[in-house]
Amino acid sequence: MVYVSPKATVLDPQGAAVEQAIKSLGHATVLGVRVGKTISFEMDADDTPETRATIDQLCDGLMSNPVIEDYHYEILQE
Repeated sequence: MVYVSPKATVLDPQGAAVEQAIKSLGHATVLGVRVGKTISFEMDADDTPETRATIDQLCDGLMSNPVIEDYHYEILQE
């Protein structure tokens, strides 16, 4: 699973709208909502440094915009 979200320094109008909607439902303690995306895919590979380098390359250049987004990922074993 790859998780992509706006960098902390980038305005997130969608996150702000969701936060306001949550507060309008009476949940005033919710703060700092950020909206991102989750990307899942499968690879026929072992968890090696080379595989992680490939995933980083895919994430950094294809699945996220490194200028305005951060990403992290989890490798789930079957």
